[in-house]
Amino acid sequence: MRKKVDERIRSLIENGVRMRHRSMFVIIGDKSRDQIVNLHYLLSKAVIKSRPTVLWCYKDKLELSSHKKKRAKQVKKLMQRGLLDPEKVDPFSLFIESGGVSFCLYRDSDRILGNTYGMCILQDFEALTPNILARSIETVEGGGLVILLLRSLSSLSSLYTMVMDVHERFRTEAHHNIVSRFNERFLLSLGTCKSCLVMDDELNILPISSHVKSMNMSSIKEGQLVSIEGQDLLNVKEQLHDVFPIGPLVKICTTLDQTKAVSTFLDAILDKTLQTTVALTASRGRGKSAALGLAIAGAIAVGYSNIFVTAPSPQNLSSLFEFVQRGLRALKYEEHLHYDILRSDASDSRKTVVQINIYKQHRQTVQYVQPRDHQKLSQVELLVIDEAAAIPLPVIKSLLGPSLVFLSSTVNGYEGTGRSLSLKLLSHLEKNSQISAAGKNDCHSVRKFQKLELKESIRYAAGDPIESWLNNLLCLDATSSVPPISRFCHPSECKLYYVNRDTLFSFHKESEIFLQQIMSLFVASHYKNSPNDLQLMADAPAHHLFVLLGPVDESKNILPDIFCVLQVCLEGQISRDSALQCLHKGRLPSGDQIPWKFCEEFEDTGFPSLSGVRVVRIAVHPSALAHGYGSAALDQLTRYYEGQLSHISEIDIEMKEETTLPKKVTEAAEKVSLLEERVSPRENLPPLLVHLQERLPEKVDYIGASFGLTGDLFRFWKKHKFVPFYICDTPNNITGEHSCMVLKPLETNEMERSSVCSPGFLHPFYQCFRQRFMRRLPLCFQELDYKLAMSILDPKINYLDHEPLMSSNRERSMLIKLIISADDLKLLEAYANNRKEYTKVRDMVPLLAQCYFQEQLPVTLSYLQASILLCMGLQLHDVTYIEQGKMNIERQQVLSLFRKVMTRFHKYLYHVLTEEFQTSFAKQKEVELLPHDISMEEDLEDGAKRVRKEMNQENVGFIDPKSHLLQQYSVVDREADFEHALRSCTAVSPGTLLSVKSNTNGNGKSGSKRKAGETKKRKRGHSTGSKLDPMT
Repeated sequence: MRKKVDERIRSLIENGVRMRHRSMFVIIGDKSRDQIVNLHYLLSKAVIKSRPTVLWCYKDKLELSSHKKKRAKQVKKLMQRGLLDPEKVDPFSLFIESGGVSFCLYRDSDRILGNTYGMCILQDFEALTPNILARSIETVEGGGLVILLLRSLSSLSSLYTMVMDVHERFRTEAHHNIVSRFNERFLLSLGTCKSCLVMDDELNILPISSHVKSMNMSSIKEGQLVSIEGQDLLNVKEQLHDVFPIGPLVKICTTLDQTKAVSTFLDAILDKTLQTTVALTASRGRGKSAALGLAIAGAIAVGYSNIFVTAPSPQNLSSLFEFVQRGLRALKYEEHLHYDILRSDASDSRKTVVQINIYKQHRQTVQYVQPRDHQKLSQVELLVIDEAAAIPLPVIKSLLGPSLVFLSSTVNGYEGTGRSLSLKLLSHLEKNSQISAAGKNDCHSVRKFQKLELKESIRYAAGDPIESWLNNLLCLDATSSVPPISRFCHPSECKLYYVNRDTLFSFHKESEIFLQQIMSLFVASHYKNSPNDLQLMADAPAHHLFVLLGPVDESKNILPDIFCVLQVCLEGQISRDSALQCLHKGRLPSGDQIPWKFCEEFEDTGFPSLSGVRVVRIAVHPSALAHGYGSAALDQLTRYYEGQLSHISEIDIEMKEETTLPKKVTEAAEKVSLLEERVSPRENLPPLLVHLQERLPEKVDYIGASFGLTGDLFRFWKKHKFVPFYICDTPNNITGEHSCMVLKPLETNEMERSSVCSPGFLHPFYQCFRQRFMRRLPLCFQELDYKLAMSILDPKINYLDHEPLMSSNRERSMLIKLIISADDLKLLEAYANNRKEYTKVRDMVPLLAQCYFQEQLPVTLSYLQASILLCMGLQLHDVTYIEQGKMNIERQQVLSLFRKVMTRFHKYLYHVLTEEFQTSFAKQKEVELLPHDISMEEDLEDGAKRVRKEMNQENVGFIDPKSHLLQQYSVVDREADFEHALRSCTAVSPGTLLSVKSNTNGNGKSGSKRKAGETKKRKRGHSTGSKLDPMT
C-alpha cells in the first residue's frame, strides 16, 4: 500500500541539505526499520553528491546479520517459516546488500571517532547512553540524518518508567528504586528541537512535534551559503596562492579557523625547532584531523623524513590519512609514482591506512605507532598525536621527547577524558613555557608551547539545531555557562542547600539554567567528566546534590551566587551474608565503593553493614578557588550528617522520600492514543532548594571520599581529619594517578553505638594500611613524590618532647639483634666515622627505614633527613636520582644528611646494646659514704663516756670496802707483823714474795694463793710508791 509522505518530512530533509544542517527523526513502532529505506531514498534525492554512507549502531543483535553469508541463511529461514515472500523483493534487504552500511556495536563505538557518515541509525534505545548518543550523532555530516528507533510504546510517557541497561549499575542493596529523570528530560527536549520530528512507524507525526506545524522550502540552494568568515577565507586563499607549500594546502581548508591552524603548524615545521609542542583543541566536527593531515603533507614537502602518528586505534586516523593524501596530491605527488600506501593486516583494523612511504625527494615515512610504543620514537622528527584525550596522560608525557609534537583533542568530553588533557597536561606545558620565557638562561631545556582552538564547524554549518539541542541536553557547552560571581562574601556567611533532583531535571526554564550552572562548575573543576555523569546524577537513587550559596537577598527574585557544588552518594547497609558471599567469590558488585573496598582490603565483614556517605565530586567556582569555600561546604556537610544542623526536637519533620513520577501522568497517558498524547513538563513540583534545617539527614556512621592521589587533594582531605585506608597499586589509565580512599568517622548524637563505628575504630586499620603502604613503596609507588609519601605515612620524627612508649631494655635489645648483627653494627660505626663509603651500608638502609617509620627506632630526625631516608630506604632510589629528580639538592648535601642519619642510628643502637650488656653482670653492693651528724670531738667524748660507764659498772665490787671480794684479803690485828716484816727486809729484790698469814678461814690452798697474790700486789704498790714519792 502506497502512502503519501508528510510534506514536513521531505521539507526538513531538503532544507537540511541546503543549509548543511542535520535532521533527526524518532520513529516509534515495531516496523520502524522499514521506514529507514524511505528516509534514505529522500536523502539520496536531495543530496547532489554520491550516495550517503550509513552507520548502524546496535546493542548486540540485528534482525538481519551484517555478514553476507549469515544474512542469506537468515533469509532462507524466514522463507521456510513463511515470514518472507520469495516472489516479493524486500526493500530493506536490498538496502542492506547495496553496500555503504557500516555496523557498529555500542560497546565498540569508540572506533567511529574521527569518521564521517551521511546517516546514523540508533536502535535498542534501552542500551543507549549519553556518551554513545553524543559520539554517534557527531559523526553525521551537515545535511545528514540521525534516526532513533524505538519499539512499540503505548504512550510516550512510558519512557519515564523504562528500565535502561545502565540502571543495573546504579542499584545497590540498600537503594534500588530508580526514577528515570534523564529519559523524561530527553523526551521533553525533543519537543524543543526545530530539526527533530517524532513519528510512528507509518511516518505519522506525533503531537510532541507540533512546533513544526508547517515548514517552508528554503530558497537557498546547496553551496550558496557564504558567511562573512567564508569571504575572509576566500581572501586568505587568494593571498597565499603562490606561497609554497602553504598555498596549495590552504585551498583544501573549508573554514578560516582551520586555515589559521594549518598556517601555524607550517610555521612550526619551517622553524625546525625541537622541544616544541603545538596543541589544537576543539569540539567535534571542527576539522582537527584534517588540519593535522594537511600539516603532515606540508612537512613532507619541506623534507621531514621520519614522521610518526599515534592515536588510540588506527580507525581514528582514517580522516587524517585521507587528508595527508589529499595534501600530497595538491602538492603534485602521485600515488605509486611518488608514494605508496600500506594498510593494516589486523582483522580489527579493517584495512585502514597505517603507513605512507614517499620516494620523490628522498625516502620519507609517515607511520602509525601504538601510543605505548614510545621506545620506537628515537629517530622521530615530527610526532602527531590525534584524539589525545582518549590516551592516558602518562603515555602522552612519555611521548613528549626532543622533537616537534603536534597534538589535537576534543575537549567537550565525548570520550569522558577531554578535560583531563586541558586541566592537566596543557596547563603544565603552558606553565613551563611561561617560566622558560621569564628565565631565558634555561630556555633550551623547557618545551615551547603554543595552543590553538577551532570554533567553526566543518561537518555542518554554523547554527546547526541538532548541535545546540545536543549541547543543551548533555550540557556539553557548559564551560561557556560558568556564572559570574557578583559579590565575594566570607565562607562563613554561605549556606549549604539540598537540591531536589525531581525539580532540577523537570525541564523547566529556571531549572535548566540552574542545571547548566552546576554542570559548568563540575566541568571547569574536574578533569574526569563525561555525558554519562549527567544520567548518573539524575537517575542513581543513592546520589544527592548540595550547593553552597551566598547570602540570599529576598528583595530580588534571583538565585544567589553558586560558590561550590557537592555530589554525594549514600553507601553501606550491606548484609553480612552478602559480604561473606562476595569475599568467597572474589568479585565485588558495582556501587558501594568504600564498603566493598574496605571489606576486601581488611577482610572485615562488619564494616559493610554500616551506613556511610561518599563525596563523589566537590567543585568550587573557578573564580573562588583557594578561598575556603570548599572547606566551608565540607564542614557544613559533615555537621549536617552528624545531626547538628537539623533540630529534631524542635521541628517535627518526617523523612520524605524523593518524589517519584506521579501515577496520574502515566495513567492519563495510557488512556490517550499515541497520536493524541501531548507531553509537557510536570507541575506542582517541590522547591528546587531545601535548607538543611528543613530536611532530616540520613543516618550515617562515616563520611568518605575517593579521588586521584595528588599532593594538593590529599592535603585538603587530611586537613579535615580524613584518614586514608586504600591506595590503588596501579595508576589510572586516564590520568596516571593512583586512586585513594579516605574515611572520617562521624560523631552522631545516638546513644547506642557499636564498637565497630566508634570514633577510634579506624586507628588499627590505618596502622595496618601504613605497614602495607611502606612495603609497597619500592614496588608500586617508587615514582611517588616524597612529600606526598611523607604526608601519607605521617611519621613521628621528633622524640625530644617525650620519650616513646617502649618495652623493657631486654625486649628492645632482642628487637635490635633481629634488625642488625654485630658485624653490621661495626660496619655502621665505620661509616659513621668516615671510614667506609655509603655503598657499604646501603643494604642495611631498607630494614632500618622500615623500623624507623614503624616507630621502632625512636631517633629524632629533621624533615629533610627523614625524607632522604624514605627515598633511599623505602623507595630504593640512589643518590643521583634524589639529586636530579626528587629533591634537586647537591650530591654532597644528600650524602652528608644521610651520614648524619646513620650516625644517629648507630648511637641509639650502640646505647641500647651496651645497656643490655652491662645489666647481664651481677651488681656489687655499693657503700654509701655520708657525712656525720656530729663532729669528731663530740664523737670521741661520747665514746669515752660510754667506756667510763662500763668500767665503773665492772669495778663496783672492787671499790666497795664491804665487798666479799676484798674481805677475803683483809689483815686483822697483824699490822705489827706486817711492819716487822717490812723492816727486816731492807731490800726487796724483784719477784720476791712477802707472806703474811691471814686469819681468814677457808680452803688453805686457795686462801694461801689469794694471800700470796695480795701480798705481791701490796709490795708492788709499796715499791712503786716509793719510786714515785720520795717522801715515803
